[in-house]
Amino acid sequence: MTNADFIGLAASYTYAMSLLALGEGLRRLFSVKPDLTRKVIHVGAGMWVFGVLLLFKHWQIGIIPFATFIFINYLLYRYRIIGAMDTEDSSPGTVYFAISVTILFGLFWRPDDSVDHVPIAVAGIMAMTWGDALAALIGKRFGKHQYQIGSSVRSWEGSLAMFLASATAIFLVLLFLPSSLISPLAVSIGAGKALLIALVSASFATLVEAISPHGTDNLGVPLVTAGVIWGLMQI
Repeated sequence: MTNADFIGLAASYTYAMSLLALGEGLRRLFSVKPDLTRKVIHVGAGMWVFGVLLLFKHWQIGIIPFATFIFINYLLYRYRIIGAMDTEDSSPGTVYFAISVTILFGLFWRPDDSVDHVPIAVAGIMAMTWGDALAALIGKRFGKHQYQIGSSVRSWEGSLAMFLASATAIFLVLLFLPSSLISPLAVSIGAGKALLIALVSASFATLVEAISPHGTDNLGVPLVTAGVIWGLMQI
């Protein structure tokens, strides 16, 4: 590993610990409820994918922080160490999220290859990062019209927020990330194609989020969304 890799690893773990400390500080010092601090941590963790793209030049090293947090998040969930992230009724969603990010970056991120497909991975992750967070927050506060699919109870307001946030995040990633400083080898696509892909894949993301029980949306949404985007980009 190079010095840059060590700096990237140090920055990743420092960021992660700072994010957990922020969430716990908000809970303890300002009495912010765990359902909100959990989303703060969720969004902050998802957004770090851009930090990883900036800091690492080899995908094999860059996925190490994501991979190790599969185990770390399991311990935090199992023993309820961080009250801002895991409560007695919490799901192992943080573990699933780390798994999905590791899988997607392992499949699509090739910063030293001829073509890099990491925008597909990032788009799937952003659908979960922003879509799920806003769906939960808006659904809980404004969700007056509920529906149930299997054991999953959702609201139409929350699902609409999921769709709009996911579509927006996917569109922005597909439009601006390719050929950028942090993804120079990814192929750019036009705004029209990016918008079409965003609308279709966000629909699938919303459906998966609606039917996923007890935190499994953190695994299903990113993987399915990225899979749909990949399929549409082959057409």
